[in-house]
Amino acid sequence: MDLTGLHHVTAVSADAPYNHRFYTQTLGMRLVKKTVNQDDTSAYHLFYADGEASPGTDLTFFDWPVPREQRGNHAAVRTFLRVRDDAALDYWAGRLADSGVAHSGIETRDGRDMLPFEDREGQRLGLIVDGGRGPGVPWAKSPVPTAHQIRGLGPIVLSVPDLAPTAVVLTQVMGMREVRTYASEEGRAIHVFEMGEGGPAAEVHVKVEPGLAPAVQGAGAVHHVAFRVTTFDEYDEWARRLKDLRIPNSGKVDRFYFRSLYFREPNGILFELATDGPGFAADEDAAHLGEKLALPPFLEGRRAAIEAGLKPL
Repeated sequence: MDLTGLHHVTAVSADAPYNHRFYTQTLGMRLVKKTVNQDDTSAYHLFYADGEASPGTDLTFFDWPVPREQRGNHAAVRTFLRVRDDAALDYWAGRLADSGVAHSGIETRDGRDMLPFEDREGQRLGLIVDGGRGPGVPWAKSPVPTAHQIRGLGPIVLSVPDLAPTAVVLTQVMGMREVRTYASEEGRAIHVFEMGEGGPAAEVHVKVEPGLAPAVQGAGAVHHVAFRVTTFDEYDEWARRLKDLRIPNSGKVDRFYFRSLYFREPNGILFELATDGPGFAADEDAAHLGEKLALPPFLEGRRAAIEAGLKPL
């Protein structure tokens, strides 16, 4: 029951209209599901992904009226997004600059070319070359040329004060492999853990930063990181495993589009194990994903009240 890679990353925005414009128009991702936070229906939950809403390509956002994140450790601190090759990185360096998005240029780190940048709310992102590895289907309606489109999630970078307890969970609980280390731009050690077949779509990078205060979540923060569970049978096995290991967790949660298990690793970062199915076409035609507010059946009876509380995108 190996985890096969990243499933999605969920972050926080305090400006849903800007968020929607930036991720669909500037970054050219497809809005594949416009729904609400199932635990707080006053907030949108927006899912941006590849052309077919493939697992492993979703960058998602909760829309909450909160102040900017106070940066620190005990947090996920950068989300990389995959592009196919160096030509795509060159394209993006120009596109971001033309769109008023500041960046310091293409750099090579961990033997890979990458382009770090941030959105207007301080969400730390980066583009990284994947050479065609990992999920990713072009979106025909993207403003970005097919060859240069964002293909899906790349490595997620965590910041922790102490590597050991996080490494134990990643390797002994979640079955990842520690494969190498490299230095950050500040000279900090970053430890790379991989799952499944490895590669940029299946890596967690852990930066050890003992001198920082714990982060305080807000706009621009990552809320949680989700990992791919292929089948429902394996999902059941993971639920039993967490129970047998006495790891505090949410228990089984049916999100309708996927099934979830939530727990925190020892440095406090929220992890989710999420199934690949049923998928976002469970309640919408695949050709029209994200075009209207979608609600799972257990919220449909509250549609009028929920819609009244949401701001237009």
